[in-house]
Amino acid sequence: MYSEINQYCQSRGVDLLVVSKMRSIEEVYSIYHQGQRQFAENRVQDLLSKKDQLPDDIQWHLIGTLQRNKVKWVAPFISLIHSIDDFKLWEEIHRQALMNKRIIPGLLQIKVAAEESKFGFSFDRLLQILEQDPWNLLSGVQIRGVMGMSSLTDDQNQIRNEFKTLKMYFERLKTQYFNYPEFSTLSMGMSGDYQIAIEEGSTLVRIGSKIFS
Repeated sequence: MYSEINQYCQSRGVDLLVVSKMRSIEEVYSIYHQGQRQFAENRVQDLLSKKDQLPDDIQWHLIGTLQRNKVKWVAPFISLIHSIDDFKLWEEIHRQALMNKRIIPGLLQIKVAAEESKFGFSFDRLLQILEQDPWNLLSGVQIRGVMGMSSLTDDQNQIRNEFKTLKMYFERLKTQYFNYPEFSTLSMGMSGDYQIAIEEGSTLVRIGSKIFS
């Protein structure tokens, strides 16, 4: 399915991020040899293990919850952290970026799904942080956009409305706080809902199971 999904994304100007969690090195290589270079893991330990066994030109993304004490392990090389969902985590990424003499790209994870199990800033809390906390002094982190997940439901109208909401949040943040060209990534859409996400403005989809099926 990789080639079909990749062509679909390319035809719509959307970046494809292949989620390699729970996949073998051989499976990842099979996609790598088809030209894919952007891969993602949910867990730091799994990311480090795969990175050591795969080519250096892979751009690794972290899409799962990131604990502050593990930032140091990915700070030297990570291409994009999708899951900045706490101001203290944001500060720690900045601190580790300075120690590694680099600027780490990141996305603000915003909760739009109904499930309690989904993580992310509430939009109200995020606005409060942007108004009150010195986030603009955290020069080691470049916020490139936002990430979110839809609810796990068969109700496509609910999924579509959640993506519409995330797109609205993205546009508001760009207008009010992050008005620079690099703030351009709207990371939404996974194997079960990526087509809806693209229709609603996603610029990057995170696909795993459908790629390897």
